Amino acid sequence: MEILNQLGGLVLGSVPTMILFVLLVIAYSVLVQGPLERTLAERRARTTGAVEQARGAISAAEAETAVYEGKLRAARAEIAAAREQRLKQWHEERDAALTVARDAAKERIGAARVEIEASAVAARKQIEDATAQLSDSILRAVLPAGAKISEAHQ
Repeated sequence: MEILNQLGGLVLGSVPTMILFVLLVIAYSVLVQGPLERTLAERRARTTGAVEQARGAISAAEAETAVYEGKLRAARAEIAAAREQRLKQWHEERDAALTVARDAAKERIGAARVEIEASAVAARKQIEDATAQLSDSILRAVLPAGAKISEAHQ
C-alpha cells in the first residue's frame, strides 16, 4: 500500500506538470503551429500560382514566338517575291534594250547595204564608162587614123 501511496503522490505531484504540458501543447498549436501552417499554405499557394503563372508566360512566349516566326516567314517570302519581281523587271528591261539595239543595228546594216549597193552601182557605171573610154582609146590606137570608131564597135 505504501507503493500505491507513493504512486498516488507522484501522480498528484505530476498533475501540475501535465497541466503545464497540455497548456504548452495548446500554446504551441495556437502560437506556432497555426501561423506556421498558414504561412506554409500561403507559400504553397504562391509557389503553385507562380509555377502556373510561369507556365502561362512560357505558353504566351511560345505563342508570340510562333507569331513572330510566321511574320518572319511572311516577310522573307515578300522579300523573295519582290526580288523575283525586280529580277524579272530587269530582265525585261535588258531584253527591251537588246531588242532596241538589234533593231538599230539592223537599220544601220540595211543603210550600209544600201550605201554599199549604191557604191557598187556607181563603181560599175564608172568601170563601164572607163571601159568604153578605154576601148575607144584602144581602137584609136589600133585602127588607122582615117577609120571611123563607131563602125569598129559594131
